[in-house]
Amino acid sequence: MAGCRPDYFPVVLAVVEAACDPAFNLHGQSGTTNAASPLVILNGPVRQRLGVNCAAGVFGPGYRANATIGRALRLVMINLGGTRAGEVSMSTMGHPGRYTYCIGEYEERSPWEPLHVERGFDGPDSTVTLFSGESPLMINDHLSRAAPQLVASLGWSAAGIWNHKSFPLYGHTLFVIGPEHARTLGDERWSKQDVRQFLYETIRRPVRDLAPGPDGAETGRLKNLLEGRGPDERVPKFPSPEEILIVVAGGTAGRFSAVVPGWMGGELGSRPVTRRIEET
Repeated sequence: MAGCRPDYFPVVLAVVEAACDPAFNLHGQSGTTNAASPLVILNGPVRQRLGVNCAAGVFGPGYRANATIGRALRLVMINLGGTRAGEVSMSTMGHPGRYTYCIGEYEERSPWEPLHVERGFDGPDSTVTLFSGESPLMINDHLSRAAPQLVASLGWSAAGIWNHKSFPLYGHTLFVIGPEHARTLGDERWSKQDVRQFLYETIRRPVRDLAPGPDGAETGRLKNLLEGRGPDERVPKFPSPEEILIVVAGGTAGRFSAVVPGWMGGELGSRPVTRRIEET
């Protein structure tokens, strides 16, 4: 029903297996009032073999593999899991990725090892990684030419995700770095870990800006987090460097990147899951 070709089946099978991993918590993100949806990230030779888009318009239409592999998972969720809007699926807004949400990493344009190698697989392996994410937020930076400037720009553009007082976030965040931005970082020999650490240490706000008040601060969890901290102590946006994921994707013309806010982390939330695609 999703329009997949027969040779997509091993990928769809790996996607469904990853979604059923308890660490991914498909049930929780399906029933949340948030707008989370499984984002499928493909790595390895399967991208070329099936014609998966990793480049220009990577989040958009025009490629059958991206459109139908993501759609297949959503139809499994609806027809087998009952995640119909207003029933099990209680998202207040939803987002277009709930139709289909599938991209490939542009490994050939990345200065770094690809996502699946970071996560313990071999380069020649074909894998799927599922990330529970909201819709992508586009970051337009045509000015930054040095790595610290660029990473700060990416980070501060992401500082308002969830809301401007969500310091720290509750779980993982995915940065989809465009090839032109990736080249800037690679030319200065910044590793993915350098980017993560810089984001963690730089994107912080002082307690006085986060304290409950008339400009929309939270109470509850944030209030407890701030107790005992001085007004000048700076609180990180991201809970840890390890909870920042980085992939390279998108077109080679235009200095754009994107950030995909994740759903909740911790024991009650979702963690990214990677599975090898077993092809015969």
